[in-house]
Amino acid sequence: MKQRGAHRPSGSVCYNNGMEPDNIIHLQPKKNARTDALRNRRRLLQTAQRLFAEQGIAEVTMSAIAKEARVGKGTLYRHFGDKAELCHALLDTDMRAFQQRTLEILQKNADAAEILRWFLEESVIYTIEHSEMLREVANQIGVDLLHHPAHFWWRQTINSLLIQLEPDGDHEYMTDVLYIMLDVQTIRFQRHEQGYTRERIIAGLNMTLDRFIKHQT
Repeated sequence: MKQRGAHRPSGSVCYNNGMEPDNIIHLQPKKNARTDALRNRRRLLQTAQRLFAEQGIAEVTMSAIAKEARVGKGTLYRHFGDKAELCHALLDTDMRAFQQRTLEILQKNADAAEILRWFLEESVIYTIEHSEMLREVANQIGVDLLHHPAHFWWRQTINSLLIQLEPDGDHEYMTDVLYIMLDVQTIRFQRHEQGYTRERIIAGLNMTLDRFIKHQT
């Protein structure tokens, strides 16, 4: 069932410079690219993802990725100019998958509160699982991810669902409160400085949402 007024995330936002969809550098290589180039790209992404998970992004060099993937450095740099570009590609793939899951939930579920709880939980999980890559991207391109199109659709989705719930008060401000709590810097502070578990963070977001929509519960 379609949602009244529910936001449908765009299908093409990515981490490549925050450009509009028509200007985005898409992940899919040109159709006339050679088979070995496609294979090398996949191998490099898979190798980088594994090494990042095993050793941490800061500890993995571009040379190590090329060596582990069994390709020359020239091949690596033809596909990815630096480590941040590798992170861009890995983040973009997973973000697109998250967008697709969100769209499917919006199309099938009529309960805005249930969808919003699901969305907040999935956003926390995404941020935690991609914390190091998100920081690498933010540091390399010098942007606040709260303003980046690849994340700003989170705010749009939250706002659309809150509007449907008709909360008492300023729904735009409520949206900002929830959105800011999903930022990688906020979640890293909670986990590493405050020692919060993932479950505690999600429970706290649900508690905050309950306060916003208390007349609905």
